[in-house]
Amino acid sequence: MIKKLVRDKIPQIIKESGGSCKYHIADIDEFKKRTCTKLNEELDEFIDDPCLDEAADMYEVLRTILWAYDIDFHDVVTTAARKKEERGGFCGGVVLDHVDKIEK
Repeated sequence: MIKKLVRDKIPQIIKESGGSCKYHIADIDEFKKRTCTKLNEELDEFIDDPCLDEAADMYEVLRTILWAYDIDFHDVVTTAARKKEERGGFCGGVVLDHVDKIEK
């Protein structure tokens, strides 16, 4: 049994290719869970093959997750920019090896 979230047109594509499938529309709780699982799946595929198509798949799943959780994409971009300004990004490759106790 497959039971995984797929793009909306996949059942139609299967049918047009001469195949058949069974599917259901997830309720919101199942949908949220499956979108997060799907993001991990797409990330694994990107790690195996870092290319534009796999990056686009991750982006589409992220957009869907934001929609499911009612988070505005523009707000995410704005918050990311603020955090990058305040704390930096990740492009520098900084790897934290150890932190001594920080005194307040």
